[in-house]
Amino acid sequence: MPPTCFTRTLATATAAFLMLLLPVHAATLRLIMEPQAQDRPLVLNDTRLRSTAGEEWSITRLSMILSGLSLQKADGTWLHRPDAVAWMNAATQRDTWELTALPAGAYTALRFHIGPHAQDDSRPPSAWGPDHPLNPRINGLHWSWQGGFIFLALEGMWKGNDGKSSGYAYHLGRDAFRAQITIPCDLHLQEGTTQQRIVLDVAAILKNIHFARDGSTTHSRAGDPLATKLHDNLRSAFRLLAPEATVATTVPRAATPTSAAVKLDYGSSFPQPKLPADNPLTPARIALGRRLFAEKNFSRDRSLACASCHAAGAALSDPRRFSIGVQGRVGERNAMPLFNLAWKDAFFWDGRAPSLRAQALMPIVDHRELDMSLDAVVARLQDEKSYEQEFATAFGMPGISAERIGLALEAFMLTLTSHDSKFDRAQRGETKLTADEQRGFELFMMEREPRLGTLGADCFHCHGGPLFTDHQFRNNGLPFTDADTGRHRVTGAALDRGTFATPSLRNIALTAPYMHDGRFSTLEQVLDHYSEGVHRTDTLDPNLAKHPDGGLHLTAEDKRCVIAFLRCLTDDRFAKSPQAVFENRTQAPKKAPAK
Repeated sequence: MPPTCFTRTLATATAAFLMLLLPVHAATLRLIMEPQAQDRPLVLNDTRLRSTAGEEWSITRLSMILSGLSLQKADGTWLHRPDAVAWMNAATQRDTWELTALPAGAYTALRFHIGPHAQDDSRPPSAWGPDHPLNPRINGLHWSWQGGFIFLALEGMWKGNDGKSSGYAYHLGRDAFRAQITIPCDLHLQEGTTQQRIVLDVAAILKNIHFARDGSTTHSRAGDPLATKLHDNLRSAFRLLAPEATVATTVPRAATPTSAAVKLDYGSSFPQPKLPADNPLTPARIALGRRLFAEKNFSRDRSLACASCHAAGAALSDPRRFSIGVQGRVGERNAMPLFNLAWKDAFFWDGRAPSLRAQALMPIVDHRELDMSLDAVVARLQDEKSYEQEFATAFGMPGISAERIGLALEAFMLTLTSHDSKFDRAQRGETKLTADEQRGFELFMMEREPRLGTLGADCFHCHGGPLFTDHQFRNNGLPFTDADTGRHRVTGAALDRGTFATPSLRNIALTAPYMHDGRFSTLEQVLDHYSEGVHRTDTLDPNLAKHPDGGLHLTAEDKRCVIAFLRCLTDDRFAKSPQAVFENRTQAPKKAPAK
């Protein structure tokens, strides 16, 4: 064969091989989940629903993990995407699962699972990137030290023939209850994006389940008949609507990554936080934020700073019931502690601040707190000549502004991490919990399911995981008035009346008084509330409403052990001097080895 012919043949063969590596006529499938209940679009807290036993019921939470999509071809073989995973959540209308680079063609069925693959289910929370749907910071569905994910969380309220309102919390998990869903279809994928809507009939999940008879809670223990019913019902709860038209796909331009100069210092058990891409944590910016945190020029009479209401010895909380602003003005809520803020998406007890930088500026302009305009604060800092160079160094150019003040305070507060308590050291094998602390931990992580013989303290639903909070807003049974309806004042949603942010229980022994209004001065009073003092209202969280009137009815011994466990969540660095709290809690980037 002449050399030119050989070269052409080789080039042709190489091109053909490369084509095999690329998807032919790549298509995108966008699956959109549409929850319904009794032939109506699902509306959270809708009380018009009725079970076959005549029980009135509603839904306050529907959250689930989907994984492992497969498409059946016309010849009966399957195209598998085992790594595909999504998280769906009705409360935030997160309903889309998009799969790219699929071969165009005709498909006769699609298949997926409720719950992640067993290998993914056993990986630590820190294994997932900041935006990955399996990151517990995003989905709130990890069972923490019990291991693995909750595949499906279905919670709400129900009322029997006696008119008494109660709650239910159905949590399906563990590999034995991972449900495979197969749905016949007539799907034709073409180049571009094809939308396919999937109806999830929530009433079908509860088919032949009666709350009074079958129980109001399940955590998928082996042999639990209620979990088996939910698992079996799931397989017939989905159906497809007619596929929608294919639209051209626009490939978005990748964002330029922003690399931070330092990394947060946090434990290996923590999920990865999502740090602000537009505010790199440089040493200069963190140092400026640290100085601004103690700046009394922020207050009208130059008497107070951010640090005035966030005491170092109290884990950066306020040991007073209500903080005192300029001229002795009194607030209406207890100041929250400041640590592990990188894992939060909303700030203050009612979540009114959407970012940490916004939160940092709000007390400055609040009449009851520092009572200053941001323009006046900027003018004062401009009069301090040393600030000019610090702002220029921190932001790469001269200029002092309210925006930069917020960014610097945000950078500093993001470095305030807490992860080195006695409990953490015990988890690492460096020490041991006492018998009371260990018993308290067991009660903390134990559900209350009388039908299965478990009578735990059931704390982990709201305070589980290494952060000891789910960062949600919940009505925890405290009586409330129209003067302060919590999250409802921000959203206006009836479901949010009386709900407040779930605080972290880390350093809880340092952060008295407790609750949003500081009404309890001791941990003993807090346990008494959850044991006997829960006030039942329409928006009471289902995880509390499922218990008897009053609460958990813990024994005195159980309360004592739970409190012993809570006390071992203290981070000694926060309990020591202010310098220990305000030290640079970051890790410098590792240097590349010399070549």
